Amino acid sequence: SLLYLQEPSNKRVRPLARVTSLANLISPVRNGAVRRFGQTIQSFALRSDSKSPGCAQKSCSRSAAPTPPKRRNSVLWSEMLDVNMKESLSTKEIKRQEAIYEMSRGEQDLIEDLKLARKAYHDPMLKLSIMSEEELTHIFGDLDSYIPLHEDLLASLGEATKPDGTVEQIGPILVKWLPRLHAYKGYCSNQLAAKALLDQKKQDRRVQDFLQRCLESPFSRKLDLWSFLDIPRSRLVKYPLLLKEILRHTPKDHPDIQILEEAISIIQGVLSDINLKKGESECQYYIDKLEYLDEKQKDPRIEGSKALLCHGELKNKNGHKLYVFLFQDILVLTRPVTRNERQAYQVYRQPIPVQELLLEDLQDGDVKMGGSFRGAFGNSDKAKNIFRVRFQDPSPGQSHTLQANDVFHKQQWVNCIRTAIAPFQRTAAAAELKELPELSEEAEENNPSAPNIKAQKRQSAMSGITEMELDESTSECGSILDSEEAKGMKTHRTSSGHRKTREKQLSGKRKETLV
Repeated sequence: SLLYLQEPSNKRVRPLARVTSLANLISPVRNGAVRRFGQTIQSFALRSDSKSPGCAQKSCSRSAAPTPPKRRNSVLWSEMLDVNMKESLSTKEIKRQEAIYEMSRGEQDLIEDLKLARKAYHDPMLKLSIMSEEELTHIFGDLDSYIPLHEDLLASLGEATKPDGTVEQIGPILVKWLPRLHAYKGYCSNQLAAKALLDQKKQDRRVQDFLQRCLESPFSRKLDLWSFLDIPRSRLVKYPLLLKEILRHTPKDHPDIQILEEAISIIQGVLSDINLKKGESECQYYIDKLEYLDEKQKDPRIEGSKALLCHGELKNKNGHKLYVFLFQDILVLTRPVTRNERQAYQVYRQPIPVQELLLEDLQDGDVKMGGSFRGAFGNSDKAKNIFRVRFQDPSPGQSHTLQANDVFHKQQWVNCIRTAIAPFQRTAAAAELKELPELSEEAEENNPSAPNIKAQKRQSAMSGITEMELDESTSECGSILDSEEAKGMKTHRTSSGHRKTREKQLSGKRKETLV
């Protein structure tokens, strides 16, 4: 505190926001490689400026304004034409040339970004030992190998451009070049694992600081590293739109018409193959992260899955967060866990095969969802955005009432599950969804004496049977019960006359809470 009092009150502090390049933030060191790295980044950040080198020194002064981020050239093709040339072309032809120019300009931007990812991120982190070469290879993949691919298209478009700036035919170029985009299969398939590793490495303070300084430098255009790594994928999905735009402005008698239609078919096939490969990779990524508490939970349909139809976070009836995976043949509920700073998924209860899966779409307010204190408080909030999944056969005694974050995500889940089970549910009747197990589960969630309802229903459905089975959630958990639910279990052993009296008292509540 004494040193603090002795500091002059007019001490000047250079704010972080005023730093104009990554080089200014690197502490002076004797290492030549690091010093050269700083000079490289500084010259890279200022290469588009027309100021003299002396201006870089002044930029750190108190009165200097922060250097604005580098902006891309957004000049339209028509803006580069002289008046006479513009008047000689029809409006439709100008729009066609604009679309072709947009494709060419996009290729140039992509090439610049791929080079930037290597020069400003990969190489510096390797030289400064911020990440290992193995980690960087896993995150960046073979990004460099795609630069010549796009340079070839750019060169072909340049050769096809006339002195007046127009391109007569682009179809043959695209039909020949587009199949080469199959090379992106490996890169796109690795993106999920690459993103997970990058997020993990961001916990390292050195990585975090480096990426933050890059983000604040002009060359980044306010884009983070993952934005640059994801640019190839976003470019791929733009190709069909660009081709359709060119086709839309191409005259019907133009020789490009049929060839462009073929090119659109080719790119759609390429994207379909990439998506399929990416889906298989994503599926395997999550399968490898599953942890089983019991050998009985393992199912060959999980390991054999090639497609992940839907996955995401949901809550169960107790308000606990679950992460649910709908593979093509089986539904798996899990609890997210962390193992050695790595995300894993602990399988929760027994996975439900799609062919044995029943779905019930519940209305808002039909069920009361409670947390860990639901036994202590009677006024639990009525749940919204809920649905239920269970086995067709009630003998496993397993049913899950799940809650999505909002109506949109609920509808996504419901639609996905319906699509998956549709081939197996052609003969299922609507009444089957409202049989005993749902009534029993819902009553026991909201009413401690509900087991009497279950016994009454079993007597009408199965003559001669007077003993009822335990609650579904009891058979799933084995031992964990709320105190009030335990009392409910005792009531099922009372006389039949007492059960009838109690059921009459519950009849009104059942209409309000059960589906």
